[in-house]
Amino acid sequence: MRSMNIEQTDPYKPLRDIVFETLREAILDGRLVPGERVMEIQVAEKLGVSRTPVREAIRKLELEGLLIMIPRKGAYVADVSLDDVMDVLEIRASLEGLAASLGAQRRVDEDIKLLEAKIEELSQCIDDKDTKGMVKNDAEFHKILMRSAKNEKLTSIVEGLKDQVQRFRVIYFNEHEEMGQKLIKEHREILESIKCGDKKGAMEAAQEHIFNIRNHLVNKLEN
Repeated sequence: MRSMNIEQTDPYKPLRDIVFETLREAILDGRLVPGERVMEIQVAEKLGVSRTPVREAIRKLELEGLLIMIPRKGAYVADVSLDDVMDVLEIRASLEGLAASLGAQRRVDEDIKLLEAKIEELSQCIDDKDTKGMVKNDAEFHKILMRSAKNEKLTSIVEGLKDQVQRFRVIYFNEHEEMGQKLIKEHREILESIKCGDKKGAMEAAQEHIFNIRNHLVNKLEN
């Protein structure tokens, strides 16, 4: 089990919630990998807590689909399935395309500057082989892209896919040397269409970007 520590930011938050958030973050950022066993006693010792809040956190993570319980064996990190990738990223492509199109229509200089900054930061992380930084900046780029649409309902729908997309993102960026520059190119194509007010071009670039990621992940899971 990789490095995992409790970060206490709210002294009034129940311990079970803190343990849940710690485990959840470890799954989403890839420190706990698909198929890895999550043992109550080991987690409790590592986090310096009793087994009760760990047990409660595991149950909640099972309900979210991030852990699965195998009879007489225990809790394991849920795999990323081929169907999950296909279904989630088909939806994501449509939503990203709509967001990019609206962003081009309602373009705001501040959003454009923020998108440009994230592309530069992501490019630097790729050069530095900083996988954690790549994941963070890519997530922020897409968050800003969604915000540029100025549609709160759209943002809310996308937020519901955030955890699954984050797991896909971690898998994708583990091959940064091969995929990094391609991703930067696709981000720039989305941004240039938004800057030009090209709604159709922005939609197509955003959708192609997500479908390219989907195809890469599908190939990886099939091999």
